[in-house]
Amino acid sequence: MTAATLAPATAHADDPRIGLAGHLRHVGALTRRNLMRIKADPESMLDALLIPIIFTVLFVYVFGGAVSGSQHDYIQYMIPGLLGTTGLNLAMAVGTGLNSDFQTGVMDRFRTLPIGRASVLLSKIVAETCRGLVSFTILIAFSMILGLEIKTGFLQLLAAVGLSLLFGMSIIWISMLLGMSLRSAQAVQGVSMLVMMPLQFGSSIFAPTSTMPGWLQAFTEYNPLSALADACRNLINGGPLTHSVTIVVVWSVAITAVTAPMAVARFRKRT
Repeated sequence: MTAATLAPATAHADDPRIGLAGHLRHVGALTRRNLMRIKADPESMLDALLIPIIFTVLFVYVFGGAVSGSQHDYIQYMIPGLLGTTGLNLAMAVGTGLNSDFQTGVMDRFRTLPIGRASVLLSKIVAETCRGLVSFTILIAFSMILGLEIKTGFLQLLAAVGLSLLFGMSIIWISMLLGMSLRSAQAVQGVSMLVMMPLQFGSSIFAPTSTMPGWLQAFTEYNPLSALADACRNLINGGPLTHSVTIVVVWSVAITAVTAPMAVARFRKRT
């Protein structure tokens, strides 16, 4: 077998000859692999399918009357905010799966392939975006059955979903960085919960911040999930958008700009 035949198989993953078209092909192939794994293991979709329904039922029927005095009013308040926290929950689960890939030797196989390092991580983001779309569809459809009204329009609803996906994709980089930095999937899951819990409940998603003590209101004011909840709420119910949408976009871009290079560098180091 000639050296020319061997060259493609032994090309380094960071070979400059791998151009944009090559990276896109790699991302597409790896995304298909990730989606095929979901098809082969449907139980991996349980969180995306059930979390929106469980959260909706629990919070609307347990806390709705106490927080808003009316379950219908609480649906209009809480469901838009739940778009953001649903994306967060799905995003943080990516790190656990990535850690398992390293533990089971999947990444050793990728190391032997002539693919760009970033393609592996980008494919996970694309696949997770598809899972997120399924989860958002279930959340909105189930909420509308319970009485959610889209008071603005379909385009505004799509904008709320898109904004939630944008923020969720930025959080995926943090999740993947944790997955490559911690030793076990259990550790990744534990740290992820420590990150998610204060962000979710220290925000305006489930209750108005005016009911919170002063020190917690100061935290919620700078919590990006509060801005995301307010933006989605205004997109669905109507209201001013510029301030909250700008904050979400700035946070998303800043988180991605900081953590994406760190995640790619960590991935290159480990592979």
